[in-house]
Amino acid sequence: MAEIVNLRLARKRKARAEQAAVAATNRALHGRTAAERDRDRQEADRARRTLDGARLPSGTERDGQG
Repeated sequence: MAEIVNLRLARKRKARAEQAAVAATNRALHGRTAAERDRDRQEADRARRTLDGARLPSGTERDGQG
């Protein structure tokens, strides 16, 4: 004989499991310490400054007219 399953409870269990999976993913993506966020921000600033410093002048500046 088959086991009787309460569909309402089964749906709730499934929803809880999905929410737990989403929460785990968010913790992995956003659960960083302040030091890690600061380090990443500093690295991004350093890369931006490096790229800005290596930028070629525009066409008018390169020709000596501007």
